[in-house]
Amino acid sequence: MDLLEIDKDVYNCHLCSDMVEKFPNSKTVSIGKTNDVVILGEAPANNGWRKSGVAWYDINHKLLPSGVILQKLLDEVNLKLEDTYFIEAIKCFPKDRKYLKICSNNCKKYLLNQLSIIKPKLILSLGDAATRTILDINYKKFSDIVGKEFIVNGYRVIPIYHPSPISPQSYKGNVKIFQKIKI
Repeated sequence: MDLLEIDKDVYNCHLCSDMVEKFPNSKTVSIGKTNDVVILGEAPANNGWRKSGVAWYDINHKLLPSGVILQKLLDEVNLKLEDTYFIEAIKCFPKDRKYLKICSNNCKKYLLNQLSIIKPKLILSLGDAATRTILDINYKKFSDIVGKEFIVNGYRVIPIYHPSPISPQSYKGNVKIFQKIKI
């Protein structure tokens, strides 16, 4: 199986059809220059790559505010957004946040298959929903596990705060984590 076959399986999936808007692009992985780092998001942003076809950019090919912050963080480890792979825990856009858990459970097999092909050295999970999808542990508060390293199926996973500018932790809560990351 390859990434294109997984994308076809995702496109033909109907497990969450009443809860999501289908991902309109033909790919669910943004391929970087190296597979060393995978950035794992929650679900396709409504104003991002589900419309533009390019992760972190809007339809006018302008870097979205979350991308600006994430790039500042990646500068700490001498990476560019274009260097990293980007995938979503949930492959379609949930119509309501109450569907996140169901959708992430339904999409987890696709995510794990994608990771088995990409074979990253490090996965940075953005926020609580993406982290809960990839980690098989229980925790009460997301802040309790942010910046800690976990091993999942042989992959290093470090949860970080989502780089959204609406989050007060988006940059300042993550910068110390990035200063410690070894790739």
